[in-house]
Amino acid sequence: MIRKVCLSVLLLSIITSFGLTVYASPKSVSSKNIENKEQEQNTSYFKINNPGTDNLIDYTKYGTFQNIGTSKYRYVCQGDNFRALKKASGEGIYPNVDDVFKSPRYKELLKAGKLEGDKWNFVNSVDFEANYYKWATAQEDPGVRQYYIALALENAGNYERAVKAYYALVVFFPRAVGITFWGTPWYVAPVAIEKIKYLTREHKELGLKLVDADVDVVGKYGEKKASEFVVNPGKLVTAKPKDWVTKPVNLKKVGIKKTVGKGNVKLVEYNNKHYQLFVNDKPFIVRGICYSPNPVGTSPDNGTLNASRDWMFADYNENDIIDGPYEAWVDENINEVQDENEKAIGDFKLMKEMGINTLRLYHYPDFNKKLLREGYEDYGFMYMIGNFIGMYCTESGAEWFAGTDYTNEEQCQRMLKSVEKMVEEYKDEPYVLMWVLGNENNYGTVGVPGVSAGTGCNVRKDVAAYYKFVNRCAKRIKELDPQQRPVAVCNGDHLFMDICAQNAPELDIYGANAYRGKEGFGSLWKDVSKLYERPVVITEYGCPRFSKMYDREENERQQALYHEGSIKSIQENVAGYGSGNALGGIIFEWCDEWWKAGPPPEYDPYAHDETAQWMGPFIDGGGYEEWFGLCDIGDGKFTPFKRQLGKAYYSIKDLWNNVYKMEK
Repeated sequence: MIRKVCLSVLLLSIITSFGLTVYASPKSVSSKNIENKEQEQNTSYFKINNPGTDNLIDYTKYGTFQNIGTSKYRYVCQGDNFRALKKASGEGIYPNVDDVFKSPRYKELLKAGKLEGDKWNFVNSVDFEANYYKWATAQEDPGVRQYYIALALENAGNYERAVKAYYALVVFFPRAVGITFWGTPWYVAPVAIEKIKYLTREHKELGLKLVDADVDVVGKYGEKKASEFVVNPGKLVTAKPKDWVTKPVNLKKVGIKKTVGKGNVKLVEYNNKHYQLFVNDKPFIVRGICYSPNPVGTSPDNGTLNASRDWMFADYNENDIIDGPYEAWVDENINEVQDENEKAIGDFKLMKEMGINTLRLYHYPDFNKKLLREGYEDYGFMYMIGNFIGMYCTESGAEWFAGTDYTNEEQCQRMLKSVEKMVEEYKDEPYVLMWVLGNENNYGTVGVPGVSAGTGCNVRKDVAAYYKFVNRCAKRIKELDPQQRPVAVCNGDHLFMDICAQNAPELDIYGANAYRGKEGFGSLWKDVSKLYERPVVITEYGCPRFSKMYDREENERQQALYHEGSIKSIQENVAGYGSGNALGGIIFEWCDEWWKAGPPPEYDPYAHDETAQWMGPFIDGGGYEEWFGLCDIGDGKFTPFKRQLGKAYYSIKDLWNNVYKMEK
């Protein structure tokens, strides 16, 4: 795996969409019972001095919703009704922005100096109470402030009040915009909607469900701030566990509209715009992994590692057996040595037992075909065969700090020949699941010598030209591949997806590297279905197994929760459910790679770096590039053989083998 200099944009417009608004008044929820349960489950829970008169607010009681479902939406509440709504809301929930200053606990924390410092330093603190009071009294955009108030309540385990705070944001500030780590717009209300859905689904004891909520940001796929928001705040209604049960669509009755593929791999489109992969005539959900085990100390930057292929040939103990796939062993007691009972088992077997059925191979040259065939025949692995098409200057011949130029025909010809060579070399292999073009090239940046390395890719020069080239490659693949296996792009989340849709009609699948948080992938499924009418495969998702907030055990638990949410999001949108266009996803990644934090000479490939290279929706906000593995490699000795399996490994194994069993 190459170093990810620029990954997914933080929380890129997680938006959902429904139909008509329901205004049924919910019955009162017992706040006391919920509070007691939440306190039992989370020791970080803190009480609110003034929780308000209403456990759950019926906003129609205090004001009027105007122009619902249009860009002119607003909620109007004035005079006595406004004052009554403040009392109903309680401190910290808009419009009650004053009572928090009266809280005895706020005064205590203020006097003790625990609220000093920049508010942004509080966001990822384990002191959720201080975080709450800091943000409740902060000078900030009111929508952004309300979001972080709600997040502090959520993190502390006060889920009922967190839902109340998130929903107030949707009602009053649906047009709130923040700025991501990458300087792109962050649309806050759509994220709040996803938070509500996640919390009410995962904590059914709340007895709530959000219906019909939608904040559609027109023009959300670009880098500039959108100006039009079509808003439907929806309604929080009472719900029973049965209300969360979704009855699947009978796809046989729906009927097939189109089939792509003439060999053992087929992509079926149904008449209701649901999609499904079939391998050897059996339904196939992509349950994949990025796999690049490498010895500590090796790095592409010093010429000692080709992370895309070296693991396929590595035989460091010179016994004519490939190391990672067949000789990896599990350090079960985490004592950093191989005990007598810790026999070699191999990653291929560990992954097969976990439920993995697909490996993503980023860039095609010089793969070990014999090993790939063994993985297919002995373990059932399919492979996504990829070509970077100019990311990191691969095959383009461009100078690094100029970056691949998709308006340069000479460079395009070089890359197209590389694509042709890839197809010619692997078109007859039965293990090819799909062809994948690029690796979030849309995030490509031009570096500045002595300042930033960049990614050797200059898509921003002409975004349309890049996607036209993607389309050109897809068309050529279809001309060369007799089995007509599907062709996917690997985009960075949904940035420029509208331009992709306009210029790449030959693509069969929209692939996205998406790191959106433990709530899953939000509206990505619906957005693609609506704008592009394509199935979706998540080409990367994951979470670092490290933070500076918790110890090892809790960090592993948090990573497991992140993956559980991602897998649930996929399963809720496979054919027959939800948007019906989820084909599956690829976990990033199997085991840690110690060379990822860079650029040189600021990093040491012999050290497990604990510096966040970027910020995103992770445990403490840090994107720790060297900690995304489901497997730890311990103290770095006995690489590339030693594995310490994290909680996420066992959690995913249970989900795939027991909860979401593959249809036979």
